[in-house]
Amino acid sequence: MSGGERHAEPVDVHLILRRETGDGPEVLLSRRAGKVYAAGLWHLPSGHLDGPHEDVVTALIREAREETGVVIDPADVRAAVTVHHRSPKGDSRAGYFFEVRRWKGEPGIAEPDVCDAMDWFPVHALPVRVVAYCRAGLDAYAAGARLAVHFQLPGDTVAFDPGADRLRVVPDMTGGQASGARPDAAVVEFAERAVGRITRWTDTSWAGEESRVWRVHGVQSGTWYVKVHQNERFHGREVRGLRTWATALGAAAPRLVAADETLRTVVLTAVPGRPLHGTVLAPERERAIFQRIGALTRRIHQSAPPRPAPPGSGPAVAKADRHLAGARPRLLPGDEEFVRDLVRRAEGLPPLEWVETHGDLQRRNILFTPDAADEPDARDGFVAVIDLERSEPGPAVRDLVRLSDAWAGRPDLFEAFLAGYGRPLTAIEEARLVIDTALDAVSGIAYDVAHNDPELSERGRRTLARLRAERRAPLSPTGDAT
Repeated sequence: MSGGERHAEPVDVHLILRRETGDGPEVLLSRRAGKVYAAGLWHLPSGHLDGPHEDVVTALIREAREETGVVIDPADVRAAVTVHHRSPKGDSRAGYFFEVRRWKGEPGIAEPDVCDAMDWFPVHALPVRVVAYCRAGLDAYAAGARLAVHFQLPGDTVAFDPGADRLRVVPDMTGGQASGARPDAAVVEFAERAVGRITRWTDTSWAGEESRVWRVHGVQSGTWYVKVHQNERFHGREVRGLRTWATALGAAAPRLVAADETLRTVVLTAVPGRPLHGTVLAPERERAIFQRIGALTRRIHQSAPPRPAPPGSGPAVAKADRHLAGARPRLLPGDEEFVRDLVRRAEGLPPLEWVETHGDLQRRNILFTPDAADEPDARDGFVAVIDLERSEPGPAVRDLVRLSDAWAGRPDLFEAFLAGYGRPLTAIEEARLVIDTALDAVSGIAYDVAHNDPELSERGRRTLARLRAERRAPLSPTGDAT
């Protein structure tokens, strides 16, 4: 036995309260406040053991109730990752991180003297100002690790600093992390040829879809994203979009670092911000964000001169029968008749000129900064777009189809978008928007029937219900109400 000081470390427990959303998993974080360590920083609900009589699971359940008010059954507690941590002051401890996906009660601030905010955050888009120790545990958890070391150095900040990321994942007895934490060896080799040795892979794929995306960290602290596309069409669309209109957006879109057609893989620069999906903002700030989204959409559409629509390029009515047949088990009474009536009206609409489009403009593919929770006085912020695999030329309203769900019941957000876009929609564009939105909803429902993605059915049925409730007047062949 070697001499010297023996470890006599405190033990703490951390709650990864996880919920699933259509845009991927989210975890609950609270912001520390008052005269406590790391005040002003986000952290998982956590705490120390009360004494030798208390085991780590009992401590976790107690801390969860004390801090958030939720009640957890011991049978629902799952071991996630253990982190051996040392603070910048040199104090070390062992942290046990547990995942819980089922609980009773609605999480809320139960200790307002030491917590002034509580919110859900995507696992792949954590807030900027988060405790480095907490971030290390969540990054190790996202990577599928079972054990990690996070020894900070004197001079490091308590807050997470990408330039001083001390996380070191300890491989398990299989020689790596959990299956699925890394892509195939050929993709790893391709990515490392593009950006150098990669020290950490974090799976950031969307839940419920055939999505394969990783956030990767290089040996020099660089961060990129590696994406493997589902098919050649998605790969070709994204590469073309990144090489054409995305370059005109500067920092408001990813930059293509490398692409491999055989592997259907791209390496992209990281774009700052967090997805707009699931974020609760004050109405005034939300309007400011949507005005910026409108301005960004205009930049996409004006990145190249408009051109006449190719012959036969109207609404996707040719697919309507197939999508309706596939969606029929999930449609509500009257939905099919409503859509077929729209299809009949679409045949008389004149074509719209084509522009460059994003193709999947919705809240989850729009990033924004600064974080409202971190900078409450900010009135607006920088916005950017990601996920270009559905990008292709088409009518401008193509980019409003999925985005329109964001301003349902909020005409002020639509008006803010148009203010940023710089012009109102024409009567024909309004007619096309209704038709294309309905067809997109049916397509999503049909996809759920075939691939078991219930979030798409929920969104599609909600969209059809909204369109039907608006009771639009019949449209003339020019798009004008009759």
